[in-house]
Amino acid sequence: MSTFINELPKVELHLHIEGTLEPEMVFALARRNGITLDYADEGALKAAYDFKDLQSFLDVYYQGMQVLLTEQDFFDMTWAYLERAHAERVRHTEIFFDPQAHTDRGVPLAAVIGGIHRALEQARQQWGLSSRLIMSFLRHLSEESAFETLHHAEPFRHQLSGIGLDSSEKGNPPSKFVRVYAAAREQGFRLVAHAGEEGPPQYIHDALDLLKVERIDHGVAAVHDRHLMERLARERIPLTVCPLSNLKLRVVEHMGEHPMLKLLHAGLCVTVNSDDPAYFGGYMNANYQALQQGLGATDGELLQMALNSVEACWLSPEEKAVLTREVRAYGEAAGIKLKH
Repeated sequence: MSTFINELPKVELHLHIEGTLEPEMVFALARRNGITLDYADEGALKAAYDFKDLQSFLDVYYQGMQVLLTEQDFFDMTWAYLERAHAERVRHTEIFFDPQAHTDRGVPLAAVIGGIHRALEQARQQWGLSSRLIMSFLRHLSEESAFETLHHAEPFRHQLSGIGLDSSEKGNPPSKFVRVYAAAREQGFRLVAHAGEEGPPQYIHDALDLLKVERIDHGVAAVHDRHLMERLARERIPLTVCPLSNLKLRVVEHMGEHPMLKLLHAGLCVTVNSDDPAYFGGYMNANYQALQQGLGATDGELLQMALNSVEACWLSPEEKAVLTREVRAYGEAAGIKLKH
C-alpha cells in the first residue's frame, strides 16, 4: 500500500458499526455472554463470507450481531473500530447503527446507544477524532416499526445527529418511509438513505424527492441515468461509495468496472468509505488501495475524494475549513496540484 494512502487524512461517512465485528470479537463476546454460535471457530465464520448478493450478506450480518447484549459489548465493538480508524488517519467518522436489530432481541436502546456513544466520546477526548451517530431504520421492516423506533429514541435525541435507511433494498423503495422521514425531519434530524446499491436509479430520485435526504449512501446505480448524474453533480449531492463492499456483494464483478472514477470525472461529490469492513475485506485504507490498484486512481483523484468527504460531512463550517486545510496541505506536500 502506498505511503500516500497510509498518511492521507480521511473522513468516513458510511460505516455500519455492527459491520465492524471481526470474527475474533464475535467469538469473544459469545463466550462472555454464554452464546453458542453456529460456527465451530473463527475460520468457519470467515468461510461464510462468500456472498452472492446483499441478502446473503445480511443473513450472516444479523446472525453475527446476536452476541451484542450489554452496553459494554457495544462499547468494545465501537472502540475496536475507532482504534483502527485512528491508526488509518481517520479524522472524523459518521457511524450508522441498527437499533431494531437489537431492540427486537430485547436489548435496551439505552445499552446500544450508551455503549457506542461512550466509545465515540472517549475517542474524541483521547485523539480528537470527531464523530456523528446516525440511527438507521431497517427497510425490510414496516414503517410502523420505524415510527416506534423514532419514538423510543426521543430520550437520546442529543446523542443522535441523523436518520438513515439500510438493509434489503430490493422490494423496499424509499416511498415506503415517506411519513417517518417527514416526522424525523420535523424533529430536526439530518437525513440520509441507502439507494442505488442493488436498487435502480429511480430509488435515488425517490430518496431525494420523497424522503428529502441530503446525502445518498452508495448511489453507484446513478451511472446508468445520465439525467440523474447531471442532477447529482449540479446539486452537489454527496454519494458515500463503498468500493470493497460493491465488489464483495457483486454490485461489480471486478474493481476495474467500478464506476467511481466515472462519477468523479462527471463532477459528482463521491466519497470513499468501508461500509461493513469486517465482512468485506478492508477498512478505509484498503478501500482507497482498491481504487488505486484495481481502478488506477491517481493520488490526485484520491486526494479529491478525501476533500469531497470533508465537504459532505456534518462538521461545522469552521471545523470543515480546518480539516480541508489539513488535507490540502498534505496533497501539496506530496506535489499534487488541485484544479480548485
